[in-house]
Amino acid sequence: MEKFEKNIEVRWSDLDPNFHMLHSKYYDLGAYCRMAFLTEHGLTTVVMIKHHIGPILFREECIFKREIIFGDNISVTFKLDKLSTDYGRWTMLHEILKNGDTLAATITAEGAWMDTSARKLTIPPQEVIDLFEKAPRSASFSFFNRAEKK
Repeated sequence: MEKFEKNIEVRWSDLDPNFHMLHSKYYDLGAYCRMAFLTEHGLTTVVMIKHHIGPILFREECIFKREIIFGDNISVTFKLDKLSTDYGRWTMLHEILKNGDTLAATITAEGAWMDTSARKLTIPPQEVIDLFEKAPRSASFSFFNRAEKK
């Protein structure tokens, strides 16, 4: 899979008193895009509940490049940037583009899969591994050994 992208309409409620997008809304766009990618490719909340897994975040960072205002057309992309060799930990990248070609922000999210029953990090089921094998990847994509990430 080469690309995953969601188009978003900026709402009046997304704006701050300076009439540009509120900083926290950028993070919401990243979360929406990540979950849309998983859901649209079969990893629904029903599947996660069945396997007692869920994604958790360790770190999320947004670098703001251009302001977004009401009326801008927004698209958010999803790519895997790093993946542990056991598929338990990951880094995902999002680019937020406005009006087709202007990079407004980049989001980096580092996380893992958690066993929701044991409340511990876990290795995901085969459905997740299969999906991540096909997921779009950044130009700098790499695998890492979990022991190296400590």
